[in-house]
Amino acid sequence: MKSLKFWMLAAILFCGIISVQAQVMKTADLEKYAKQRYGDKWVDAAANIAKGITLDKNESITFQQVIEAPGKTKEQLYVALNYWTTATFKDHNAITLNDKDAGCIIISSTIKDIAEHTGTINRYAVSITPIIRIDIKDNRIRVTYTVQNYEILSDISGGWLTAVLADERTVGDSKRKADDKTNANLYDKQWEIARHYPFVQNDAQKRTCAKALVMTHAYSNAVIDKIEEAVKNGIVGNEDEDW
Repeated sequence: MKSLKFWMLAAILFCGIISVQAQVMKTADLEKYAKQRYGDKWVDAAANIAKGITLDKNESITFQQVIEAPGKTKEQLYVALNYWTTATFKDHNAITLNDKDAGCIIISSTIKDIAEHTGTINRYAVSITPIIRIDIKDNRIRVTYTVQNYEILSDISGGWLTAVLADERTVGDSKRKADDKTNANLYDKQWEIARHYPFVQNDAQKRTCAKALVMTHAYSNAVIDKIEEAVKNGIVGNEDEDW
């Protein structure tokens, strides 16, 4: 009976760990992280970040980092990263490639409402869908994080000037389904990152895109930090082979 209770408790604790690992970082926590790292002046922070960014040949933002893992084989690293990936992304459709032999895992998962901004006339909610590629070799891995577009949910009459009309429509309802066309004031589109601030100075959506860039960059750091932690220390801290 004691044994049964022990294993039931262990299962509950394990489920709790997985639930905590259900996403890399909540949006609210990510914003705090971004402010601590870059400050809360989004326009200035975006300009500073852009100095260290070179857009790739597809005009996407791409960050790449090699993480050393001395003494760990390709198979050991693959197991650790496969464990982290499946524990982190609840929607397993986000894992678009998982090839042990090739040593490659690719993830594509949408981060909803990474930035929101209310202007004079319009209100924007910005989401991103980063592509995260993990290449695995003996003793090291390489993480490539790419974002090409901001995914925009726009309320064309949701600005502060038209807030008095809020009771007649859904203002900035960024939680609606992407194909919901019931509100004519709301519509979806994509903004190419290379066509907006800080890569283009004269941008009507400057403030929105400034925060979106900072949050996109912060998320890349959070992803790479979590992957490095999983490679070096596991995700629960007891994944050693001495058992």
